[in-house]
Amino acid sequence: MRKKLLILGLMVGVASLFLIHPMVSAATTSGSGDIVVQSIPGPSLAQLVTDKFVSSWPWYLVRGSGVVAALALVVLILSGIGSVTGHTFKFLEPITAWASHRALGIVFGISILIHMFGLLFDHFVSFDLPQILVPWLSSYKPVTILGINFGSLYVAFGVIAFYLVALIVIVSLFWIDKRPKLWKLTHLLSYLVLVLVFLHVLFIGSDSGGLLRLAGIGTFVGLAALSLYRWWRSYSL
Repeated sequence: MRKKLLILGLMVGVASLFLIHPMVSAATTSGSGDIVVQSIPGPSLAQLVTDKFVSSWPWYLVRGSGVVAALALVVLILSGIGSVTGHTFKFLEPITAWASHRALGIVFGISILIHMFGLLFDHFVSFDLPQILVPWLSSYKPVTILGINFGSLYVAFGVIAFYLVALIVIVSLFWIDKRPKLWKLTHLLSYLVLVLVFLHVLFIGSDSGGLLRLAGIGTFVGLAALSLYRWWRSYSL
């Protein structure tokens, strides 16, 4: 155990040496044989890490907020279906379930805002304010299907989903008691948002390959099946 701790301490010491000081090299003089430490020109490892973070933080912000938004949407759909079928109330009291669903909706909306407006600071993909607010104004990843150019279709799906989410959140926050029919109709748009977000993530997302792609498709298929069950349950009662 002591040997492992000693090795770990040596590793931490060497790492701190490189982080705090510039890169160094050791050279032996031809005369006395003493070791002379010489500094290598260039930034230290800490400076390199800092520069990388400064140039890449918008990408991580956009990526992270997109992941949070996708996860929040999945849980929102599940909790909404569970509220209609009654399965949610097996784990949570109705008031707690409703408050949690409402809070998740707010988190979903905020994460979408961060995801969108974080693109304004991205150095790798250039977006301006009109391009993130107006569908099909961006030229990022144009789509051609059967010889027909649909422009930046999947980016446009994300923009449209944003406006639908804004409508759903506003109606849910201010008109759920005053206009219940309007709230119910607008809430059904959540399923359209799910489709738009799924296509947006599948064809635009930087992590939409391999196993993650299969996991996303499986999640969407599962939610689609549960949504059909929710519709059947609501009309059969």
